Amino acid sequence: MRTCISCQLMYSKYQGSACRQCYEDLKAKVEQCNEDLNAKVEQCNEDLNAKLAFLTMPQPASFSDVVLFADDDDEYPVPVLAHKAVLANRSPVLRAMLDNEMKESLSGTIKIGDVSYNALRAFVNFLYTAEVCLDQQLACELLVMSEKYQVQHLKDFCQKFLVSNLNLDNSLSTYTFAHQHNFKPIIDAALTQITASMDKLASQDEYTELKERDPGLLLEIYEAYFSKQADTTMYI
Repeated sequence: MRTCISCQLMYSKYQGSACRQCYEDLKAKVEQCNEDLNAKVEQCNEDLNAKLAFLTMPQPASFSDVVLFADDDDEYPVPVLAHKAVLANRSPVLRAMLDNEMKESLSGTIKIGDVSYNALRAFVNFLYTAEVCLDQQLACELLVMSEKYQVQHLKDFCQKFLVSNLNLDNSLSTYTFAHQHNFKPIIDAALTQITASMDKLASQDEYTELKERDPGLLLEIYEAYFSKQADTTMYI
């Protein structure tokens, strides 16, 4: 029988082909690959199920059409057309506005404050399709809108985008935004990114601006940084 030079242990079931240690190593790698694949498939299924659930919620039939306007279009407002049934079905807040005798319901017009036209259009499109093409700015705007109008599926989508796209260049601005609106998952992820790169961030203009604009927020960052350093020292 041949023996494996690396460990000299024959695995009887695979006599003449591999040793036990080599077999166990290969088996472990295959099992890990299967676990990783299953995790990705499971996450994909969860995302698809969430999207399906969002789009297939029962729609009330008692609503008619509505026109929305963004807050930044005061001079030349551009309407975003929608159906009350869809808005009411996707957002509890919009449903309350449309289901009662509020001015929005009576006039068929809703003025959305503190939002750009592009964000409003993307928001309404998401209510219909559960899809949106995000960038950093749009994700922040839609996250605030989803929180205000209680569209949880959109909120989760935007938070995942901002966390997965954190980097050295946007970590401070993202942390400041998340702290302002109390989005804790983003706060924690941004802090991790910031505290891992304090020496590089300290030389950026944004760091200097934050230091002048909100020293209290910078103090919280340093508290997290020194706490992390202390925890690291304990295990050295």
